[in-house]
Amino acid sequence: MTEPIAPIQEPTLWSDERWTARVIKNEDDDGWAVSMTRHGDPEPALVGPWTMGRDKKNPKPLDAPAFHTLVKTATEVLRRHEQQLHARLHKSVSVGAGSERVRVSLQIVPDEDNPHAILSAVDESGDTLGEVRVPPTFKLNADTASAWIEGGYERPSR
Repeated sequence: MTEPIAPIQEPTLWSDERWTARVIKNEDDDGWAVSMTRHGDPEPALVGPWTMGRDKKNPKPLDAPAFHTLVKTATEVLRRHEQQLHARLHKSVSVGAGSERVRVSLQIVPDEDNPHAILSAVDESGDTLGEVRVPPTFKLNADTASAWIEGGYERPSR
């Protein structure tokens, strides 16, 4: 079990048990930026502009409300990234097959050595009707799903 991380509350560095906010010099201009990194992640989840202080030279110090807002924003960025990845790797379509609907799903496996996808069909009661391995480039839509069902759940030729 890892030791809890002691919170840091400095003008340009704040952290809690999950996140670290660091105010950094903006490489592109005279301004400042803030990066939010989740502990254990190799890169920041969020990097954005940071406000100048009253002297118009130094950054505004971090404080509790700003840190909590940054945590909320960075968490939302990660959540949206995960949703986008999930949507890219998991597709499904429902089609009519006789008197009932069949849900056809395509689960892409982004393996570096052997990328592939699993095409599967499930009826309304949750029973698996067919499952086959296909290329990760397989285009799932109502037409390809219907053709697969009509073909007896055999591996599609394309």
